[in-house]
Amino acid sequence: MRDTTIVDFLSTLADRVPAPGGGATAALHAAQAAALLGMVARYTTGEKYAEHAETVTRVIIETDEARTRALELAEHDTAAFTAVTDAYRLPKGEERTLAIAAALVDAAEPPAEVAELASRLVGLCETLLPIGNPNLLTDVAAAAEAARAAIATARVNVEVNLGGIRDDRTRDGLRARLADADDTMARAERVTARVREGLTA
Repeated sequence: MRDTTIVDFLSTLADRVPAPGGGATAALHAAQAAALLGMVARYTTGEKYAEHAETVTRVIIETDEARTRALELAEHDTAAFTAVTDAYRLPKGEERTLAIAAALVDAAEPPAEVAELASRLVGLCETLLPIGNPNLLTDVAAAAEAARAAIATARVNVEVNLGGIRDDRTRDGLRARLADADDTMARAERVTARVREGLTA
């Protein structure tokens, strides 16, 4: 997927195939958020921003790592969901039921991690907003909105798998990983609101 053109990815996304789907899209939202923040950070360097150099360097490192990981998660999500569809094709019986349950656990993991990754990116939006190059603060807002979309999309892609997961501990663990999603999305919205307030000040 990392070497696929945007046109080809969107064509596949639009096609009648099980994957990629919403989970991969969530991961790409996160990747775009990370890339935008990396750009803002790279424009927040030099003598003018010397007092923030350590923070900016950290943001660059973290966003580059997040961008790479998000793309990996998009690929993992595609593979995991393909395994779910394969499990549903098995002959009816206990073996099929167990295979579906196991595949759903695996399918819930990539979007759960995407939500966690996007939450960290919202935190980096909050870090960059007060110190970033003022000419690129709308890109911080764009990153916040991309991260918010990643969380919302990832959450629903975790939740759709919960009903078929038999193990209570696994289900509770996945729900716990999403517990802060609403609060984090609200924080992302506040980042955007602050940027927009500055545009009309």
